[in-house]
Amino acid sequence: MQAATTPIPIPPPDSSWLVARGLIPDEGPRRVLALATFVNMLGSGIFMASAVLFFTRSVGLPLAQVALGMGVAALVGMLAGIPVGHLADRRGPREIYLLTLIIRAAAMAVLAFVHTFWLFVLLVCLTQLAHSAGGASRGPLVRGFGGTHLAQYRAYLRSVANLAGCCGALAAGTAVQLDTRAAYLSLVVGNAISFVACAAIITRLPSLPPIPAPQMTGRWIALKDKPYLAVTVLDAILGIQGQVLVFALPVWIISQTHAPRWFVGVAVLVNTALVAALQVRASRGVDTSPAAGRAMRRSGWAFLIGMALIAATSTMPGWLAVTVLTLGVAAHTVGELWHAAGSLELQFRLAPPHAQGQYTGISGASERVRTQRRPSRVQRLGSRI
Repeated sequence: MQAATTPIPIPPPDSSWLVARGLIPDEGPRRVLALATFVNMLGSGIFMASAVLFFTRSVGLPLAQVALGMGVAALVGMLAGIPVGHLADRRGPREIYLLTLIIRAAAMAVLAFVHTFWLFVLLVCLTQLAHSAGGASRGPLVRGFGGTHLAQYRAYLRSVANLAGCCGALAAGTAVQLDTRAAYLSLVVGNAISFVACAAIITRLPSLPPIPAPQMTGRWIALKDKPYLAVTVLDAILGIQGQVLVFALPVWIISQTHAPRWFVGVAVLVNTALVAALQVRASRGVDTSPAAGRAMRRSGWAFLIGMALIAATSTMPGWLAVTVLTLGVAAHTVGELWHAAGSLELQFRLAPPHAQGQYTGISGASERVRTQRRPSRVQRLGSRI
């Protein structure tokens, strides 16, 4: 009789080399939050790249109504960040963030049944409200679990978000190519599922207790912090540079240069790939307020060089124009990397720990002010698939 053999356990794959290379964080809350970020942005990228097409071609709403509804939703979202950020500071950011994810999942699921303008407006306003609130409540989570190298971890999360959004936009290309209601509905349902999955991942995070506010501290201290408000306004002005690669560059390439039209999509890919690959490296050493200020100043010079290179391509032959445009986009992206590193550091460095959510709500509102008429990177990429 043959003796029974004991199965040899197979050890889990060793991820230490991935940690050593900085490809994934250490096991624990940092890795959980990074995974949640990837899942969240993957679903958002899938939907955002084709949202306008879903509402116009599947739901049947006129483009003007879609634009109006999204504009109203952007304004509503601006109002949510500060109060919900304050609530996250006082009640715990993990619980509030979970609530916003559940609301976004429900609102996105109901979008599959929208056929009227006013229901569309109601749902996109609710979605944008929860999105804004989620960003404000996520800020204290990043700060609480970021560890000693907070600047690098924030940069890593930004790279993860860009990579996930890019993958989502590429996946959305299949639905855009099919151009059927079933295909567009799959994107809506997929985005709703991503919010549920993100919430399930966030439940693995330990709860962060609220940080007690010092005595005699006002409730809305962020709105009274004039230096922070001034920095936020200046940051928003510098952040307008993002519109260059969205509006100015495509028109410039097509109407003013001899570069081929397909280079418009290549420019977006170059920008996205560089941000995903280099954001962590660009953020190294940007861990103090003076360092953040220097990074912001360098970003201004990089934007100037990038724009000068792009402007010089109007009289160049096609192959040379493509080369110089690539260099210009690369220089502009370097400025974007430095700007993001400095901006994120100032947003966290100048905010007191007990009011991180409230301050994140203010910085998030300024982001929506300068981008409410500008599609995101994944929307740019998806529109050209």
